[in-house]
Amino acid sequence: MILYPAIDLKDGKAVRLLHGEMDSATVFNDSPAAQAAAFADAGSEWLHLVDLNGAFAGTPVNGAAVEAILAATNLPAQLGGGIRDMATIEMWLTKGIARVILGTVAVENPDLVSEAARTFPGKVAVGIDARNGRVATKGWAEETDVMVTDLAKSFEDAGVAAIIYTDINRDGAMQGPNVEATAALAQATQIPVIASGGVSSLEDLIALRDTGVISGAISGRALYDGALDLSAALKALA
Repeated sequence: MILYPAIDLKDGKAVRLLHGEMDSATVFNDSPAAQAAAFADAGSEWLHLVDLNGAFAGTPVNGAAVEAILAATNLPAQLGGGIRDMATIEMWLTKGIARVILGTVAVENPDLVSEAARTFPGKVAVGIDARNGRVATKGWAEETDVMVTDLAKSFEDAGVAAIIYTDINRDGAMQGPNVEATAALAQATQIPVIASGGVSSLEDLIALRDTGVISGAISGRALYDGALDLSAALKALA
């Protein structure tokens, strides 16, 4: 199971939110590039990047910070937030992003996801963010009637590289991930599932790994707060 350290970008800085609320942002590093380099030095294999402003604006906002991260490290990075058309997908992949994450557009324009996955094999992931089993969009600001499992299954034949599943109620709350719901999703679809939201201890990571069906986990606040030691976590998962 791969551990993805998260760098959430707001106004050019590395922050973490609580339950996805923008006004609850805590700044953890003024230099996202320095943070990325620190994660690389600790032995990370991947980075998980989110353009928070972009998620709300519907278009990239923290592009300069993302490019600085790419320049600071050779690690592959997946990026979500404000990526809602083919031009933006192509722009980020050209700049060196290894995998784009499509969230809102996966609900509103699923044909775009299928087209992108066909055009850029292995480079398109779907971000499914949910409250109580229902998908939320536009930076989690809007809830839909779409069920998580139904959305995931709809992309089974599209060639999607991964599903990043976030339980919004757990995100940034340091209360542990929703292991049961994430494992159920992973069992319901053939697409690899990456867990996000609430991963706050080594025990959380081991619980996810031991399901045997979850391919990755994203952690942010716990790494910044020191509740989770990145080097130790990577060794334990190796």
